[in-house]
Amino acid sequence: MARAGLDLLTVLMAAAELADTKGVEELSLATLAQKLGIRSPSLYNHVEGLPGLRNKLVTYGLSQMRDSMTRAAIGKSGDDAVKAIAEAYIEFVRRHPGLYEVTHRFLESNDENHRRAAGEVVEIIIRVLDAYDLDKDTAIHIIRGLRSLLHGFASIEQQGGFNMPLDLNESFRVLIDTFLAGIRSINGQKSMR
Repeated sequence: MARAGLDLLTVLMAAAELADTKGVEELSLATLAQKLGIRSPSLYNHVEGLPGLRNKLVTYGLSQMRDSMTRAAIGKSGDDAVKAIAEAYIEFVRRHPGLYEVTHRFLESNDENHRRAAGEVVEIIIRVLDAYDLDKDTAIHIIRGLRSLLHGFASIEQQGGFNMPLDLNESFRVLIDTFLAGIRSINGQKSMR
């Protein structure tokens, strides 16, 4: 029987914290049980072993990212909305490096929950880019480009790959501004501010 007050969300939050602070490789049922003050077998009331925990963490992490990006976009449109969701993405990765790694490393394209959660993140990007009135094919290219920029910047930063003595936040702003200028040049638009 599950410990009173222990539910799947509590388990996932504790697992995410362990992944963020100790790294994905250190996340095990034993370390999670210790953090929660329970015996490892009790976790089987909530997840099907370590693979089940990772599976649920992917969905949880993507949902957390979606929520961060959604909050950032509220009340904004055009360039301001793109900048807001981009910054929310990077800040999410900075706050949750282990959880972010889980969402990419253990994402299964044939898992319906993973597809739905990943699709919800992409849907935010689609909605924000609607302001640019792009044709369907161009919009898909732009979405892929933005996702690549965000993941690439976040991954290089996570791995300590930016060693030049310049402000990373400024580099990120320049990157996003350049991306937005590219959208406008493709579409012949003025700034969407």
